[in-house]
Amino acid sequence: MNNERHVAIEIKNMAVRLGGTQILHDVNASMMCNETTAIIGPNGAGKTTLFLAIMNLISYTGTIKFCETCSHGNGKPRIGYVPQRLDMDRGTPITVLDFLSISDQKLPLWLGHRKKITEKIVSGLDRIGASHLLKHPLGKLSGGEMQRVLFAMALLDDPDIVLLDEPAAGVDVAGEELFSDLLYSLQKEERFTLLLISHDLSVVTKHADHVICMNKTVKCEGRTVEVLTPENLMSIYGIHIGLYEHKSDGTCSVDGE
Repeated sequence: MNNERHVAIEIKNMAVRLGGTQILHDVNASMMCNETTAIIGPNGAGKTTLFLAIMNLISYTGTIKFCETCSHGNGKPRIGYVPQRLDMDRGTPITVLDFLSISDQKLPLWLGHRKKITEKIVSGLDRIGASHLLKHPLGKLSGGEMQRVLFAMALLDDPDIVLLDEPAAGVDVAGEELFSDLLYSLQKEERFTLLLISHDLSVVTKHADHVICMNKTVKCEGRTVEVLTPENLMSIYGIHIGLYEHKSDGTCSVDGE
C-alpha cells in the first residue's frame, strides 16, 4: 500500500483586501490529499473568505496551487461546495429534484426532467440516505434535510475536493452527530479531500486529520492532536475554551468530564 501523502492545496503569501479592508494577510497553509482538514477560528477570522479565494470567486494576491495527483484529470481539480446556508424564498414552488437538476437541465423545468439527470440525482441522494426527499418542496425542508441536499449537490459531479462552510449550522446536536458521521464515512470511503469550517471543536477533534487555526492569518497548523492545545486555543480565541464532547443523550461534557 502506498502511504505517501500529497499536498492537495498549497497556499503561499496569500492576502485578500476588500473595500479597503484587509481581510486576510500572509496566509501560508497546506491541505493534504484525501484527508479532512478543519479550518477553525473566531467569527470574522476570514475562514469563508479563504474558501472563496480557493474557488477563485474573489481577487487575492499570493499563490494557491492545486496538486494534479489529487484530481481526476489534468489541471485544476473538481471542487464541490456546501455553503453555511441557502438564502431563498421558502414559498418558491421548487422541489429537491428541480433544485438539483438546475445545473444540468437545458430545457425549462416545467417541461420535465431528463431521465438520465433524474437517475443521477436519485443516486446522489441515496448516497447520503436522502432519496426520500426527491419530490419534497425545497422550502419545507428542515435544517438537517437541507444540509443533506446541499451535500448531495456538492457530490453530484464526483469532486476531488469538497469545501463545507459550517455544514451543521442550524442542525440540532443529535442531527449534527448523524450528519458528521455520515460526512466522514463518505470521505473515508470515496477518498475525496475535505476542507471543513467548523466552530464545533468536538467534531473537529473526532474527525479531522489536520487543523488550520486562523485569525486573519494562519496562527498554527498541523495534526489535530498536536494543534488543539489549550495554549493554541487561547491564542486564537483570546479566552479559555474547552473541547466539548457530545453525548448520546444530547448533553455535552467538557474535556471528557
